[in-house]
Amino acid sequence: MSLSLLALLAFVPIFSAALLLVGFRMPAKKAMPLAFLITAVIAFFTWDLSLRHLVASSIQGLFITFDILYIIFGAIVLLNLLKYSRALRTIREGFTSITADRRIQVIIIAWLFGSFIEGAAGFGTPAAIVAPLLVGLRYPTFCAVMLGMMVQSTAVTFGAVGTPVLVGVAGGIQGPEFAAELAGSSLTLSDYIQLVTSQVVILHAIAGVFIPTLMVTMMTRFFGKNKSWKEGLEVLPFTIFGGLCFVLPYVLTGTFLGPEFPSLLGALVGIPIVAYSAKKGFLMPKKTWDFDEEKNWPSHWMGTLKVKLDDRDDIKRIPLAKAWMPYLLLAFLLVLSRLEQLPLKGWLTQLKISWNDILDTPISASSSPLYLPSTILLIVAVVTILAHNMKRNMVARAFFESSKMLLGAGFVLIFTIPMVRIYINSGINPTELPSMPIAMAEWVASEVGNVYPLFAPTIGALGAFIAGSNTVSNLMFTLFQFGVATKLAMPTFIIVALQAVGAAAGNMIAIHNIVAASATVGFLGKEGMILKRTIIPTLYYLLVVGILGLILIG
Repeated sequence: MSLSLLALLAFVPIFSAALLLVGFRMPAKKAMPLAFLITAVIAFFTWDLSLRHLVASSIQGLFITFDILYIIFGAIVLLNLLKYSRALRTIREGFTSITADRRIQVIIIAWLFGSFIEGAAGFGTPAAIVAPLLVGLRYPTFCAVMLGMMVQSTAVTFGAVGTPVLVGVAGGIQGPEFAAELAGSSLTLSDYIQLVTSQVVILHAIAGVFIPTLMVTMMTRFFGKNKSWKEGLEVLPFTIFGGLCFVLPYVLTGTFLGPEFPSLLGALVGIPIVAYSAKKGFLMPKKTWDFDEEKNWPSHWMGTLKVKLDDRDDIKRIPLAKAWMPYLLLAFLLVLSRLEQLPLKGWLTQLKISWNDILDTPISASSSPLYLPSTILLIVAVVTILAHNMKRNMVARAFFESSKMLLGAGFVLIFTIPMVRIYINSGINPTELPSMPIAMAEWVASEVGNVYPLFAPTIGALGAFIAGSNTVSNLMFTLFQFGVATKLAMPTFIIVALQAVGAAAGNMIAIHNIVAASATVGFLGKEGMILKRTIIPTLYYLLVVGILGLILIG
C-alpha cells in the first residue's frame, strides 16, 4: 500500500470526528462513539489489528479516562463548594473594588483570575466563571464570552494542574517509536516531559505576554462607544505589565517545578502584584474608560441571563483571606507533593494500579490515583467544608452538580480516549505497517520538509478545535508530531512543545468551549459571532509560535 493512501486512511478518523462535530453539528456524545467505531474498523481491516488488540487498547484508554475524570471531579467539586460557601462572591467583590476602569478590570479578572481558575480546574471552567462574572459587572454578554474564551490560551497547557501535559502529552507519546528513542538515550519519560515543559513555558511567555493587550484593544474596538483601538492602547504599559506579572513566574515555575504549577502559581503571584499596583496608581491611565450606556448597546450584544451580584443574602459573608484559603492551600500542598526532596511524593506514588500485557498483548496501563492532583483537590475540599462551616445541603448540592457534569464529560471520554489509544497502538500489527500517526507523519515530512515547525502549532489547534480539549488534542497528535520530528531529524521535544502550545491556542476557537461559555450567560445560537472574534487572537498565537519554532529549529 502506498504511503499516500496509508496517510489518507489514517486521516479518516480525525476528518470523521471533525465532520460530525462541525459539519453536521452533531453533539460529542453521538459523534465520538461513531468516530471510535470508524477508527476501530480502519485499524482492523487496514492495519490488521486483532480484536484482542482493539480491546486491550480500549482498556488502556479507560485507565487514562479514569485519571482525567478523577481530576475533573476534584476540580469542579472545589469550585462548586466555593460557590455555595459564597467565597467566590467575596473573591469577585475584592477584584471589582480595585478600579472602575474596565480595561484594568479585564487584566485582573479575565486574564489573571481566569488563568488561575484554568490552572486549578481547567476543562473550559475559566470561561464558565469569567463570562457570568463580567456580565454581572455590566459588560455586554457578547464581550464577556469573547474575553472568557481568550483566557483559554496561555494558561491552558498547564490547566487542571498540568493535565494536558501529564495526561495528554505523556499519554499521547507513549508508542513503540517513543520507547525506542528513550531506550537509546539516558532520559526517562519524566525527564522528557520536563524538557517539553521547559520549552512550552518559553513559547507561551513570548506569545502570551501580549494577550492582555489583545483583550483590551479588542474590547475597546468592538464594544466601545468610539470603536477605537487607540483607547485600548492607551493602557499599553499596564497591559504589558499585567502580562509580565503572569508569564515571568510562569516560566520560572515550569522550568524548576514541573508542569503542574505554571498557570496556578503564575496567577497566584501575578494577582496580588497587579492588584496592588493598580490600587497605588502604578502605570494607570489618567482617564477611566467605560462602555456606552446600556440602552445604546445593539441587541445582538445581549444575552438572556441577568447575573445578580447579591444573590443568596441568607448566607454569612466570607472574609477575603478565608475565601482565598482553599486555593492557597491547594497550591501549597501540590508543591509539597511534587518536590523530590520530601517523602510525600514517595508515599503518594506507592499505590499503583496497573495491568501489564493486557489480554496477552504488549499493551499496558497504569494509574497512581493518590498522586493525581485530584486527591489533593478533594483533601482541600474537605478542609473547605470545615473551614467555611458549610451546611449539609450546600455540600450535597456542590457534589450533585459536580457529579452531573462528570457524567456528561465521562460518556464522551470513554469513547474519545480509547479511540486515541487504538489510533496510537495501530503500530502493533503483524504486517509491520507504521502506526496511523506515524504514517501521517511520514507523508507530511515528505511533503512539507524543513518549514514544518511553522505548521506544527496549527495541527495542535486543529485537534483542540475538533475535540474541545487541549488534553485530547495532545493525546491525538503528540505521537504524530513526534514522528514528523523524527523523520525530519529535528529535536522532537521542540516539535512536541509546539503541539502543546498550538493545542492551547486552539481552545479559543473550540466549538465545545464556545457553546459551554455561551450557555452560562444565555448567548446560545450566536457561537459564530464569537468564533469570528476569537479567530483573531488564535491566528496571532499560531503565527508567533510557528515563527518561534522555525527560529528554534533553524
